[in-house]
Amino acid sequence: MWTSPSPSLTRRGLLGAGGAVALGALISACGGGGDGKGGASPSGGAWTFTDDRGTAVKLKSRPRRVVGYVGALAALYDFGVDQQIVGVYGPTKLKDGKPDPQAGNLPVDRLTIIGNAYGEFNIEKYASLRPDLLVDNMFVKDELFYVPAESKDKIYALAPQAAISAGDVALPKPIERTAALAAALGADLKSAKVTAARARFDKAVESLRAAAKANAGLKVLAASASPDLFYASSPNKNTDLIYFKELGLDLIVPDKLGQDGYFEDLSWENADKYQADVIMLDSRTQALQPKDLGSKPSWKDLPAVKAGQVVPWQPEPRFSYEGCAPIIEALAQTIRTAKKTG
Repeated sequence: MWTSPSPSLTRRGLLGAGGAVALGALISACGGGGDGKGGASPSGGAWTFTDDRGTAVKLKSRPRRVVGYVGALAALYDFGVDQQIVGVYGPTKLKDGKPDPQAGNLPVDRLTIIGNAYGEFNIEKYASLRPDLLVDNMFVKDELFYVPAESKDKIYALAPQAAISAGDVALPKPIERTAALAAALGADLKSAKVTAARARFDKAVESLRAAAKANAGLKVLAASASPDLFYASSPNKNTDLIYFKELGLDLIVPDKLGQDGYFEDLSWENADKYQADVIMLDSRTQALQPKDLGSKPSWKDLPAVKAGQVVPWQPEPRFSYEGCAPIIEALAQTIRTAKKTG
């Protein structure tokens, strides 16, 4: 795992192919029948949910106190899970006290933050919350994101966990699974808010598909920047990139990927290895942004930079229709209007 600009980059995942499952089907799946992925009686009886590790969580009643990784909780919140969320870890607040973009619409001021950066997880504070369930995304098999490996056994002993797979699968899949968990936790997937977000997502997807077809041959590179290295990301690992590729986007595939297959690290002298018409640049708070890269001559010389075709990229999208729709809309607009540089 690398530590700059984000120790988490190797764990960013791609979601496999396939369109989103109908919300009605998700509700059915979470009602205790069908595939047995999750269920709880309306009166709050025995509660079960089978997560993406294949682990069946079984509780006497629906969880009332949920703690989790900021991105996972933000997505659940979009689907309607609210008062059950009591604690959060991961990038939640910025240095100025405002919510981190990864917190989405979470009411962070009422939540207990048990860690705000990679490696931070206050076990005592976590225990004091008396959690019924820990919720997290899983970019690497059987590894819960931002849960420190050295203390995971102590953490896991305090409450069962529900993990949503976010590696090697296309974007709709983790959205569907997050929706399934939200429904199991009591969220109404037929609410006007959720159905409107789903409709917006579907429209955005078709817009990106059309833009990619209309501007075929436009070369796109997804990347992240740190003081010493420029990271070229693989469209065969990151959940959103896998999906964008399926929709027809011509994403550059780095040829010397690291062990986990997520990216190739390039020195700044070699940042021009891949000639892209558009660069999708990691916009997370731990990564350097275009305004920070003025001192890198190689950055300023990249064709996409010269053409003003650098756009923000969120390697960790919120796995909800509400979270992903605006991202896809913005990318579709970029692809529609971008020019080839070569």
